[in-house]
Amino acid sequence: MLQKPRGTRDFLPAEMAQRRSIERRMRDVAASFGYGEVVTPMFEEQELFTVKSGEGIIGEMYAFEDKGGRKIALRPEITAAVVRAYVNEAQVAPKPLRWFYFAECFRYERPQKGRYRQFWQFGCELIGADSAAADAEVIALASDLLSCSGVRFVLKIGHLSPMKHMLAGLDAVEQKKVMAALDKRDMELLENTLASIGHADLYDPLVRLITAETLDEVFAVTGDIPEKARIEETFSYLKAQNIPFVQNFGIARGLDYYTGMVFEAFADNLGAENQILGGGVYRLAHLFGGKDVPSCGFAIGFDRVMVSLGEIVPTAAPVVAVIATAETRGPAYAAAAAFRSAGITAVMDLMDRSFGAQLSSALKSGASYAVLIGANEAAAGTVTLKNLAAASQKEMPLADAVAEVINGTC
Repeated sequence: MLQKPRGTRDFLPAEMAQRRSIERRMRDVAASFGYGEVVTPMFEEQELFTVKSGEGIIGEMYAFEDKGGRKIALRPEITAAVVRAYVNEAQVAPKPLRWFYFAECFRYERPQKGRYRQFWQFGCELIGADSAAADAEVIALASDLLSCSGVRFVLKIGHLSPMKHMLAGLDAVEQKKVMAALDKRDMELLENTLASIGHADLYDPLVRLITAETLDEVFAVTGDIPEKARIEETFSYLKAQNIPFVQNFGIARGLDYYTGMVFEAFADNLGAENQILGGGVYRLAHLFGGKDVPSCGFAIGFDRVMVSLGEIVPTAAPVVAVIATAETRGPAYAAAAAFRSAGITAVMDLMDRSFGAQLSSALKSGASYAVLIGANEAAAGTVTLKNLAAASQKEMPLADAVAEVINGTC
């Protein structure tokens, strides 16, 4: 028996209903902030990702040559593709651009809980605004998107300028070693790394920075760095919107990618693979042949959100089972069409079962109502509407049955 590829999943109707329910909530939140959806190709030139992340990423991608000899890759993430689309299609559009996306990505990595080779991201990019207000809007949107899903999370916010200020005396290789130790939150490794490169004096200030709980504590370590006012302004805007967050100036990932504010979110029930969101301020357009433009964005690991949520029960719309005999199929088709035209799901028997078997099947399927059309109803031009949960029923014209299901009065 053929199996699905490793690291992929099949989603059956019940699970897809759960996923679509959360997706719709997120779409509504993004739209409420004025963000419009963009869609980019599922595959791109490999260079789009290597110019951003380096040649090392090729081993993590589904990369291949097409029949024309072009080096192509299934997208491992979507930010680069969105910025490429901006450079190709929208550089002259009025700024700022507020875009969101929801799509699958592909990475060749070891599958585990919450980590798959085919996975989905919901993300937003704000292009063309360079201000504390822009940073605060994107973070507020990220927080609202996670909140609307119902996932329990902690949002951590920092800024890279204090860390870059403290590491300014180190070369690129030394900075990478220090950031690797910080990313692991291994204080012993950090102390040993700093000693090995001759900068043991940085250990105490770095620990004070990454454990600082207030901005005053941060600037007591760094002094009045140029970005101080913008950091304070951004934090004040977030507090004004009652966005709950934890200050974290020890965020180490992306030092060579992000340029300012950075933020991450973590679910409280996923164990080691608990990061469900990451984002920050960046500049990419110039790498893809466009003019330099400030941007701020984030991506949500949609699959990890769903794993964290566990089984959820989406709000169920009513389902009507139209039950008829062989002789009354004509009126039954008309009844089903009337319900569907009103936006109500209507299903009919396709297996020539008896009246009683059809009713039993409707009960087992979870239908909300049964519309019974026997010889008497067909002759009278009526239907019998049966509430399957309440086990109550009454005969009425078809239009009244549709209205009662819509209003939930039966």
